[in-house]
Amino acid sequence: MTTYRVSEAAALLGVSDDTLRRWVEAGRLSTATEGGRTVVPGAGLAALAESLADSPDREQNRAASVSARNRLSGIVTRVVRDRVMSQVEVVCGPYRLVSLMSTEAADELGLEPGVRAIASVKSTNVVVERP
Repeated sequence: MTTYRVSEAAALLGVSDDTLRRWVEAGRLSTATEGGRTVVPGAGLAALAESLADSPDREQNRAASVSARNRLSGIVTRVVRDRVMSQVEVVCGPYRLVSLMSTEAADELGLEPGVRAIASVKSTNVVVERP
């Protein structure tokens, strides 16, 4: 299972570490302990990222100032595969991006909900990479 340190999880969501810790304390996100450190399970982070992408106040997040032409770090929230093509949804701060790619590419990248990814946006194409 993919896990993230609190600071990594906060950066992926475009919020401060303190905000993420408050969400944990409020029960909005679960954590675990790994090697003496608090970590956030990737699947839970993906679910929270998906709900934040749908929230009306998402423009207030720190990541809202990122140019749409940049490479955007985020977390995979959904992967729909068939024999030839896959649809990959990535939440990058306040942005939800969808990329269509070959299933072979999605498998090679190990894309699944909770995995960190980078979406490279150029014109109408979204390219997903693993950091």
